[in-house]
Amino acid sequence: MSEHLDRASVPTSKPWSGGGREELAAAVRMLMVASVSAAAPPELLADAAKRVAAVADELSRHVPASGPEPTARYADHSVPPSEADTLAAAMPFDMVIGSCNPVALPLTVEFDPPRAIGHAVFTAPYEGAPGCVHGAVLAGAFDIMLTAANVIANGAGPTVNLSIRYLKPTLITQPARFEAWVTELDDRRTHSRGQLIQAGVVTVEAEGEFVNMDRSRVAAMHRRDEAKSRRRRIRPSAEDGPG
Repeated sequence: MSEHLDRASVPTSKPWSGGGREELAAAVRMLMVASVSAAAPPELLADAAKRVAAVADELSRHVPASGPEPTARYADHSVPPSEADTLAAAMPFDMVIGSCNPVALPLTVEFDPPRAIGHAVFTAPYEGAPGCVHGAVLAGAFDIMLTAANVIANGAGPTVNLSIRYLKPTLITQPARFEAWVTELDDRRTHSRGQLIQAGVVTVEAEGEFVNMDRSRVAAMHRRDEAKSRRRRIRPSAEDGPG
């Protein structure tokens, strides 16, 4: 589980999450849908593969060999319960809701204290059984939804246990509504529950246990990680030689 940044401290320009990165991720998502849905002839698919590989090769030339780490991946502060949009904005590379991560789920999160509300329409790349959303996809969605509820209750932290009960199939291309809320909170642990509703029917239920981690500890962890990253970047390599 990643930590979050309040709106006041979100930089106006993030080098790792701005400058066309969200647009690139959105385009890759379109490609993902087309790659599993298009009934194109083999020669067209082969040509598309070559062109996509060429773009990937071009971008790979700009990937640093060792760092710098994407400092925009994590943040030090909690999200105010009235500002759900910062939950995603503070972790743009998150694999569940990160706007800069092409594999992120088509999930939006809203805060309606004491509940967190999520909305999604899952497309073909997230299919498991024919016509149904893959169970692993739903588990990932619930992890972030329960985390959002924990943020509202000021009890967020790493996931200890996540239990999913699949009651009925959840269909792709159909609107799905997630609801999550905290059931128990103490100084050490947060317990949360959630449900997925589709066409007025509960299709999935979830329960989770999370570490209730003090925000100052989380901030200290991020500072240590950033310090290690900086040391890796400035340490001379053997090829540089002395001086």
